[in-house]
Amino acid sequence: MTEHPGTRPAAWRDDLADGPLFAGRPRPADQAAYPTLTYEVTGRIARITFDRPERGNAITADTPLDLAHAVERADLDPRVHVIVVAGRGKGFCGGYDLSIFAESGTADGPDGAEGTVLDPVAQARNHDPSGQWDPMVDYAMMSRFNRGFSSLLHANKPTVAKLHGFAVAGGSDIALFADQIICADDTKIGYPPTRVWGVPAAGMWAHRLGDQRAKRLLFTGDCLTGAQAAEWGLAVEAPPPDRLDERTEDLLERIARVPINQLVMTKLALNSALLAQGVANSGMIGTVFDGVSRHTREGYAFQSRAAEAGFREAVRERDEPFGDHKRKGGGVAR
Repeated sequence: MTEHPGTRPAAWRDDLADGPLFAGRPRPADQAAYPTLTYEVTGRIARITFDRPERGNAITADTPLDLAHAVERADLDPRVHVIVVAGRGKGFCGGYDLSIFAESGTADGPDGAEGTVLDPVAQARNHDPSGQWDPMVDYAMMSRFNRGFSSLLHANKPTVAKLHGFAVAGGSDIALFADQIICADDTKIGYPPTRVWGVPAAGMWAHRLGDQRAKRLLFTGDCLTGAQAAEWGLAVEAPPPDRLDERTEDLLERIARVPINQLVMTKLALNSALLAQGVANSGMIGTVFDGVSRHTREGYAFQSRAAEAGFREAVRERDEPFGDHKRKGGGVAR
């Protein structure tokens, strides 16, 4: 699945080696390709784009590593004022690649993962209903996904998530870590796995929406449209799809006009309030219960059905009673 020489791909080794202060040296590369995303710097903007469109940009064990590394290179590049993350193809991110995590557990993980908690085979053994479950093996894996995704929150520089099509399940975990969300008005945003086999590991919904609205979504697994996300305060703007690029570029350019030191100070000051709310604790609890949800009677039944009929059929059977299986644009039930 990947081409890692040692621990990182060769394409990555051109970025930080020159140092963030590169007077008289070659400057950091403007472009790079990772196993799951691409990286590009244009002017004062670093652009990170998930690049598995044939799989709906679904999350693999490489995704958090790739994202954290790309965010760090942008954070250290003195040209960059703002970081935007988007998805190539029909949507932003459709969540975890269940063909790896639900169907068989036999796909390759990152190099060096064999026998570790990132090895899908090791996780499959830990999810065997006839065997012993070690919840901390589950937690050790999922907490590393969270750590990579939360690089968007903990980066010194502002981060913007540009959403279109869908940002669901684990894809919403990634988006909610960004400082700003801008989305097309028909984007589908939510966490349907709270119906079975999942709890949002990032723990960000209540922090972004408040208690009651977060519960409205997660008690039902319903999704918001992009327009509803803006109405509820989750997104800063939700233009029509044909204006998403234009409106995103306008936001990025306005942020990029501000000196980096001002941006960093402002983000640190505002993050202090968010962190004081207990974001880290919410993520820890969410991650633990996410693991528990995959080991309930219903969780095992969903996993068994995915292995038998494929994850698409298992998801269809889960979501059809709610009337929103493959519904374009999502939208909370009325």
